Amino acid sequence: MQSSNHRLREMEQHHPLLSAGADVESGTLAAGVIVGNTHMGQAAGNRTLWFIHDSCGMVCATMTWLLVLYAEFVVNFVMLLPSKSFWYSLLNGAAFNSFAVLALASHVRTMLTDPGAVPKGNATKEYMEGLQLKPGEVIYKCPKCCSIKPERAHHCSICKRCIRKMDHHCPWVNNCVGEKNQRFFVLFTMYIALISGHALGLSGVHFFTCIKVQWNECSDFSPGVSVLLLIFLCLEAILFLTFTAVMFGTQIHSICNDETEIERLKNEKPTWERRMRWDGMKAVFGGPPSLLWCNPFTGLRLRRLMLLPHGRRGGSEFSV
Repeated sequence: MQSSNHRLREMEQHHPLLSAGADVESGTLAAGVIVGNTHMGQAAGNRTLWFIHDSCGMVCATMTWLLVLYAEFVVNFVMLLPSKSFWYSLLNGAAFNSFAVLALASHVRTMLTDPGAVPKGNATKEYMEGLQLKPGEVIYKCPKCCSIKPERAHHCSICKRCIRKMDHHCPWVNNCVGEKNQRFFVLFTMYIALISGHALGLSGVHFFTCIKVQWNECSDFSPGVSVLLLIFLCLEAILFLTFTAVMFGTQIHSICNDETEIERLKNEKPTWERRMRWDGMKAVFGGPPSLLWCNPFTGLRLRRLMLLPHGRRGGSEFSV
């Protein structure tokens, strides 16, 4: 099984029409938004944007952005800008807004990154012959998406694809968490937990300060409006801090044990050689420990993003 899985990866790398982002004149094998056409050469096959067309997921992802922007509004305009301490406002504003930008960037990267989708409909006779299987060697076919199912891949009923090392499908990022985007999901949970804890701390200081003086002196809003805004922010921060902190710890535990959440829930016995703890972290975050691990912009090509709108000659296609 391990050797056939290795050949599957080689076939996908050397045959772009069998990869999860290839577009062809008669259609597409990709899941997501396909941008570009076949007349633009090899570069056109690489300009693909992954997006899951799920109503519930899009609503949840939009709510995530709105809640983060609400926290930004309350922290900046209710607590920091009216503060009489310049350095207090500057330092806390710089820290909170920086973490918020990193959180939203991680959210976008998680949502728009192919989680490791297996090529759809590749279980053809020609493809099977290209694998050069040995006598008695077993491979598995997914009956739902008609694809050859690699080891540790699971089918997602929402994405309608088999996902390599699928951990779970998260509606808050409108995507599966899998082999290729788990790093961004971990960063998203970490930064959301950080800004939630920071917002709680700032709210406590603001309440204590306003109690000592008149509310009109510590906020540009009326006392009633300020209290309501702060109470809702505290409730939001407590909820998000609890959820993301638990999820962050669960993800780190799964990475260190080289075991996905689905494999743990199904109590699957490992048929693969498990990585040691730091090896698992290096495989997910890429390379030895460094500050780049915390950077959601790593690997992002601005030139590629700028070329995406110019490739819309044939229109965009949703195939999931």
